[in-house]
Amino acid sequence: MTKRRPQRGSAMLVTLIITSSLIAGGAVLISMQIDSNRASDLARSGLSSTYCAEAGLNAARPIVSANYPSWAATLVSCGNGPYPCAEPSWLATGIGSHALDGGSGADFAVYLKDNDDEITTANDRTLDNDRSVFIVSRCLKYTDTVNEVEELVRFSGGGTCYQSQQGGCGGNDNGN
Repeated sequence: MTKRRPQRGSAMLVTLIITSSLIAGGAVLISMQIDSNRASDLARSGLSSTYCAEAGLNAARPIVSANYPSWAATLVSCGNGPYPCAEPSWLATGIGSHALDGGSGADFAVYLKDNDDEITTANDRTLDNDRSVFIVSRCLKYTDTVNEVEELVRFSGGGTCYQSQQGGCGGNDNGN
């Protein structure tokens, strides 16, 4: 008859425990790296989305400034509904291609939003009282991180600039 040793198989059990803990540790490290990569991708696409929205704002600024008479109709068509509003046709035509990378789809959309310009009453988003509106550009290219950029623009009229007026031409002091 052979004698059995009581410690037979304990080395195998220790080896399985160590191997399992190493595999679990490796899985945790891989999960952390995947989360870090995902966060990095979101940060990068968020920054790219902001740049995309700023490009839309840059494209829209001269068109909006040149079309002051169309602001009122645009604000009325947007109404008191939720933002974002539809892009006005005069603005879409003026900007032309909304594709930044030369593709076929629109990368951004632009709309106008009234500022809070009513003093004694609740804000009426369909009426512009102070000749100032927000141009809002919304990036559509990055669906995970949709960003909007807005800028307040003011219509100052036009006419002749006289050097002797207060502030002079272009804010370079008057000639008096």
